[in-house]
Parts: sequence; structure tokens; C-alpha cells
Amino acid sequence: MSYYMFQMSYAQSAIKALVENPTDREAAARKLVEALGGKLNHLFFSFGKYDVVALSEFPDDKSAMAVAAAIGASGAASNMLTTKLMSPADAMAAMGLAAKATGTYKAPQA
Repeated sequence: MSYYMFQMSYAQSAIKALVENPTDREAAARKLVEALGGKLNHLFFSFGKYDVVALSEFPDDKSAMAVAAAIGASGAASNMLTTKLMSPADAMAAMGLAAKATGTYKAPQA
């Protein structure tokens, strides 16, 4: 399974609803992630541009996108970002592939 980081800002209406009736958003997120074959590893509330950061695992990109689409369709989010993550071992393997290909790409010249 691959790892994904979801970052989300709540819509004003969702923040209002949470203030009036606090609910366990981790449980709601876990239910959605698991319904799509994933695993929710961590969910954090955060300061700054995003209100929530979640780290999850999914069997494929389609499942990860489905989570983002389902949340977006709910109207709860005003801003979302999904980032696919790589393990250090996978990144090192990619760097090794890049080293083999070095010199095959020529940058545009004026």
C-alpha cells in the first residue's frame, strides 16, 4: 500500500457545526478511509492554512482520490491537498534510476 497525506481546511459552515456540536472527526475519517480499502494512520488538527492533516495508506491512487472526492462532495472542505508520499527506500531507488538516466535528457537551449 502507498502512503498519502491529506490536508484540509474546513468550510465556515463545517467549523460552525463543529463548534455547536463537537464530533469525533477521526472516527468519521477512519470509517471513510476503511470503506475504500485504506488505513488511517494519524489524524491531526493543525494551525495555519489547513485545519486537518491526515496520514493514510491506500492500495491505489483511485482509492485515495475517492476519499478526497467524497469529502469535497460533502461540502465540509473549503481547501484540500492530497500528497502521495514515498518511503526513504523508494526515494533512494528512484534516485538510483535517475542516476542511470542522467545525460539522456537535454535541457532546452536558447
